[in-house]
Amino acid sequence: MARHSETVEPRGRARGRSPLLGGATFELRHRVARVAWSTCWILFARWTPPQLQPLRRLVLRAFGADIHPTAMVRSSVKIWWPGNLKMGERASLGPGAICYNVASVTIEDFAIVSQRAHLCTGTHDIDDPDFPLRARPIKVGRNAWVAAEAFVGPGVHIGEGAVLGARAVTFRNLEDWTVYGGNHAKPLRSRKKIV
Repeated sequence: MARHSETVEPRGRARGRSPLLGGATFELRHRVARVAWSTCWILFARWTPPQLQPLRRLVLRAFGADIHPTAMVRSSVKIWWPGNLKMGERASLGPGAICYNVASVTIEDFAIVSQRAHLCTGTHDIDDPDFPLRARPIKVGRNAWVAAEAFVGPGVHIGEGAVLGARAVTFRNLEDWTVYGGNHAKPLRSRKKIV
C-alpha cells in the first residue's frame, strides 16, 4: 500500500462522482485492506492486556508499520492505516489516541502522544466544489510530548523536546524545547533540554 504524502486526490471524480456526492475517496483495494486491518486489530490486539505489547507491534508490522521493538502502542488507540505509521525507540501512543494518518505520521524516539490526543493528517479543500481530501504528514520530534486530548493538524512538525499541553490545538510547527498551550497553541515557556 503506497504512502500518501502531500495530496490525496478523490477517486470518484474520475468516474464523474465526487466524494461529496457519495463517490469513493480511495480505491477499492485500499478500502478492503483497511477493513482487513480493522478486523485484525479488533481480533488480535484491541482486547490485549499491557503484557501483550509485542503482539500489538506484530499486528501493526503485518500491515506495514515501521515500529521499533520498544515502542508502546496501547490497545485502545485508533490508527487509520499502519503503513503510514513510524515509531522510534520508546515512542508511545497512549490510551484512546487517534492517529488519522492518511499521510505519514512519525513519532520519533522517546516521544509521547498521551491519552485521547488526536494526530490528524487529513483535511478537505473547501474551495473545490468536489471537497477533495488533502493530506500532509505529521512529525513528533524526539523527546516531544503531545499531552492529553491535544489536537495536531495536517503538516505539523513538533520539534525536539517540545510540549503541546493538554487540550491544546496546533496547526503550526512547534519549536524545539518549548512548551505550548491553548487554542491556537502559543508558546508559554522554554523547557530544559533532556540530555
